[in-house]
Amino acid sequence: MLHFGVSKSTTIRARVQPEVKAEAEEILRELGMTTSESIQLLFNQIRLRGEFPLELKGPNKVTRAAMEEDRSQQPSFDSVDELMADLDS
Repeated sequence: MLHFGVSKSTTIRARVQPEVKAEAEEILRELGMTTSESIQLLFNQIRLRGEFPLELKGPNKVTRAAMEEDRSQQPSFDSVDELMADLDS
């Protein structure tokens, strides 16, 4: 069990999907950690490193361009009636 030795005085609230929370808490329990301890660890690592401690990747330029191109080829409609007329054609 981790103990950081400092009094906690701030509460963090976050909305997550119930199944994600349950699965993550089970893994943390197996590691001997609480949710609060894991959040403290995450925040301390962010503070120490000056960056997010996990590699985060978004789509690269080629993927973003393909995504934008796909969106630009989709028709747009000003009303549900226009959409329904298009679907019926």
